[in-house]
Amino acid sequence: MTEIPLGTLHHVELWVPDFARATDEWGWLLSSLGYESFQTWPNGRSWKQGATYIVVEESPALSARIHQRTAPGLNHLAFHAGTADHVDALSMEGVEHGWKALFADKYPHAGGAGHYAAYLENSAGFEVELIAST
Repeated sequence: MTEIPLGTLHHVELWVPDFARATDEWGWLLSSLGYESFQTWPNGRSWKQGATYIVVEESPALSARIHQRTAPGLNHLAFHAGTADHVDALSMEGVEHGWKALFADKYPHAGGAGHYAAYLENSAGFEVELIAST
């Protein structure tokens, strides 16, 4: 059995208002970042990379239909996204998969002069940050 480093993220579960749409949006992004399909059930799906997996699920217990990234709770997920060219490609392709650019007027340095990243938001209001390797 492989020892997993202490503190490694086990999983993230995102409750989404539209499972089919979330599967398209998150599935494209996670697959583009090297995650592989892991589990599927009637209103949920997960993608795994290494010891970490990410779940999207349309739970019957949802209390709202839109995620508010500016409210208390999760603001965004940040991913290592490879080269600057790969970040650029993902940023452009994201539009075709339900994502829109955030902070486009400051792209690719919205996080500061030495930080190359794309910030995207999906149809449910979830934000991701795609960070280029330096």
